[in-house]
Amino acid sequence: MKQLPLDRVHRSLGAEFVEFAGWEMPLKYTSMVEEHLAVRETVGLFDVSHMGKFRVRGQGATDFLQYVASNNVAKLAVGDVRYSTVLNERGGIKDDILIHKIGEQEFIVVCNAVNTEKLNRWFTQHRGGEVIVEDISPTTVTLALQGPNAEKVLRPLIEFDLSQLKRYKVTRSGVAGVKMLVSRSGYTGEDGFELFIFDVSSTNPARAEKVWNTLLRSGKNTGIKPCGLGARDTIRIEAGLCLYGNELDEKTTPFEASIGFVVEFDKGEFVGRAALKEKNAELKRLRTGLKMLEPCVPRPRYGIFDEDEKIGTVTSGAFSPLLKTGVAMGYARPGLKKGDKASVEIRGKKRGAEVVNWPFYDPARYGHLRR
Repeated sequence: MKQLPLDRVHRSLGAEFVEFAGWEMPLKYTSMVEEHLAVRETVGLFDVSHMGKFRVRGQGATDFLQYVASNNVAKLAVGDVRYSTVLNERGGIKDDILIHKIGEQEFIVVCNAVNTEKLNRWFTQHRGGEVIVEDISPTTVTLALQGPNAEKVLRPLIEFDLSQLKRYKVTRSGVAGVKMLVSRSGYTGEDGFELFIFDVSSTNPARAEKVWNTLLRSGKNTGIKPCGLGARDTIRIEAGLCLYGNELDEKTTPFEASIGFVVEFDKGEFVGRAALKEKNAELKRLRTGLKMLEPCVPRPRYGIFDEDEKIGTVTSGAFSPLLKTGVAMGYARPGLKKGDKASVEIRGKKRGAEVVNWPFYDPARYGHLRR
């Protein structure tokens, strides 16, 4: 099992570990609820170095990504970050990715840890000409500083005016004297930043350790918490964000997953385009949000029912620390509307639920759109 470069730091903080996608990952440091609420109400710090990272560069890099990604990479200016999917020839999702344009023909592509090797093979199969695709995952530490106080924590440490870094933008800068990429993005629904520290040796992670420790010290008076994989999962469910292997897989299209905004047919040819157009004509299922009306927690593979008729299956579920009830995402028949009643079968008993839109929380009070 692979260990994070900052493994020693996490153990010193008393982290409880769990295996995930071949990595030994911190599950929690104190409690998942405490860490979850820190991100929603103050600020949390995650080590997400397990995520796959590719440096794509060389003449034709834009054209290559334009062909393997469903979104329009050609529209990106240097400093832009774009969410996209990589599709197979049948229009199914090989992975969902973030594309960071850091030069005229240079990009950092971030993917799910479970798909790093798969995408490396896929990219190698499809790249041509002078395009170079380099898997930099083993030597890149990625930290996610997330929550309403994230800017307050980072501002005194960064050699850049953070007010100039808008959401889904990326810049090169120094943080605590360490050069890196800083992206205003994340996987929590909150404002926050993802920090990419390159060329870190697993035997000498001192630069990355310095950044982690300095961020925790900077956030001490704001209630910062180191956060593990458990809170990362519950918080992304609350925000209605997909997880590969749960909501997304190679048999699911972006339109079924309700992320059709990542597809731009008008940009021209890309892998899966023709099949996707055909499948989008008549969708048989759609990703749907559910809020439980009884004290229970829905889990993946539980059935979704309209009275006695099974109409879908839960893909992700959790107890929401904000709503104090269970919330879920799953695939169900099209046509369900906000406010419709349904049920989830939990241990042989159907428990009441209501169809809701995500994010599950009130965006006027929580998340990056809060007022």
